[in-house]
Parts: sequence; C-alpha cells; structure tokens
Amino acid sequence: MTQEERSQRSRAQVLDAALGLFSHQGYRATSVRDIAEKAGVSTGNVYHHFKDKEAIFLELLDIYWRAIDDPDFPVNKALRTGGFPENLEAIGLAARESVARYRPYVTLIYVDVVEFEGSHIRKFYLEMAGRFERFVELRKDEVKLEGKLRPEVQPASAVMFAFRTFLQHFAVELIFGVPDHYGKSTDEVVGEIANILRHGMLRPGA
Repeated sequence: MTQEERSQRSRAQVLDAALGLFSHQGYRATSVRDIAEKAGVSTGNVYHHFKDKEAIFLELLDIYWRAIDDPDFPVNKALRTGGFPENLEAIGLAARESVARYRPYVTLIYVDVVEFEGSHIRKFYLEMAGRFERFVELRKDEVKLEGKLRPEVQPASAVMFAFRTFLQHFAVELIFGVPDHYGKSTDEVVGEIANILRHGMLRPGA
C-alpha cells in the first residue's frame, strides 16, 4: 500500500468514526480524542487531515449534500424513471431507501439544528429551490412533466414538494424511531400520500 493509499484510508477511518459519534451522541459531547480512539489513529493523524473538529463535521455534511445531488441517489433515480407523477409510489419507497441508507448523515442535520441553530445547513436549504429547478430542466425528458400539471403549478415545485414530503415522513420513522406514525403500513401510507399529491384532497368542483 502506498503512502497516499494509507493516508486516504486513515482519513476515511476518521470520517467514519466521527459520523458514528456525532450521529449518536452529538457534536459537543464528542472530542477529537474520542474520534481518534474510535478510528484507531492518533490525534495528530486527525489534525493532519482536518484543521479542527468542525471541519470534520462540515465534511460529513458535504458528503451527504453531494450524495443528494448524485443522479444515482435513490430518490433522484426514481424521479428519472417512470414519469412524474405516475411514479409517486416508487419515489416514496425510494425516499425510505434514501433515509435508511444515509441515516447517520440525515441525523447530522438535526444535530446542526440543535447545537448550531442550523448555521451549517442553512445555505443548503436556501439554495434548494434552485437545485430542483436545475434538476427538472436538465432531466425534463426523463421526468416527463410536459402538459401534466395545472398551469399554476410549477414543475420544480411539484417535484420538490413530493421529494420533501416523502423524505420528511421517513425521517420521522427512521431517525426519530416512530414507525407507522400515520397509523398505516409503509405501502399504505406511501399510496395515500401519492394519491393526495397526485389528485389533491378536494372533491372535483368543491
């Protein structure tokens, strides 16, 4: 193994250890020494890769932001196949897969809200609408929204609302540990949310 490979491995060990600690016991309750011990490296090695503990926290958030922008992120992949909004059920199940796969990273968002008043995540959410607009424009031939929505409904808003609704539902289930909080199974609640998103909740003409 080369020096570069060893360095990359130790950096990954630090990030993995910090992710586990931050997501389970929070930021302030975790020290650099704790991270080093769990990673099996020296504190000097931690500081070789990151200038301080906050830099590690920010890198972990950035890993998640990059994952969300990846076309192969489960929800993004579902959005690109089947046509929207016909594929809302698939998007809902992909949202559950996304939260389950990235659960420790999603937890860091709540850590940031509680311990930093959301200062690290604010910019990401402020830019969210623009990212959805770019996604829909770049993927319009895959998302296939042309002529399907009411004239007053913006395509990016429709996609963003569906994405956020499903992700929030499964964050409560998987991060807060409250399964079936709608009083229904996963398949039932995904179907119900999809039906309301697709058709609204008012009777025709109401």
